[in-house]
Amino acid sequence: MPSATIQEYLEAIYKLSLKGEVRPTQIADVLGVSGPTVTATLRRLESAELVTRPAGGVQLTERGTREALEVVRRHRLAERFLVDALGLPWDSVHEEACLLEHAMSPRVLEAMETFLDNPSVCPHGHPIPTIEGVLPVLAGIPLSGLPAGAEGLVVRVSEDDDRVVSYLGSIGLVPSVSVRVREVAPFDGPMLLAVAGAEHAVSLEVAKCVFVEVSEGAAKS
Repeated sequence: MPSATIQEYLEAIYKLSLKGEVRPTQIADVLGVSGPTVTATLRRLESAELVTRPAGGVQLTERGTREALEVVRRHRLAERFLVDALGLPWDSVHEEACLLEHAMSPRVLEAMETFLDNPSVCPHGHPIPTIEGVLPVLAGIPLSGLPAGAEGLVVRVSEDDDRVVSYLGSIGLVPSVSVRVREVAPFDGPMLLAVAGAEHAVSLEVAKCVFVEVSEGAAKS
């Protein structure tokens, strides 16, 4: 396995690539490092044939993608273990899993997966890559795009901001919970949501972090 630093870069590049073109400045923001540090590390990644640099951007090679998915697999299994086996709150395991993902040997990782009965998703609802490096298609659409009257099931939430995850947990907006959009205020105003018998006003920025599968015929004009 690559070093912990290289693993962190590969994971960051992979997650950023799911949203579009990846630029070095984005990597610096995500990892909290300087531009020159990113530039130097990208040279190492390029020399190792883990990334290419088309038009100044950053793109994972086939090998780089495999390595990145292995890191994602380790991270999400670690989160599952911390929540399911150790009982840690789901909103506090992201950083802990970042530490564990670099320390587990393949033997420990395999034993952990067996102990957890081969989970398919992390506590935040994100799919866990298989040992062959296959990642199931991400399910759901952003809650922020639903109209008033729409109803759906939360399938996953953004896992990268513990404050957002903690807030979502506090109002019960978590995977496997039903949510109904009562109102959507104009001009990028908040959404009024019905969750578990209670109503909550949630900003569009937070709603963008929640992904749902819409119930058939639930949306109304």
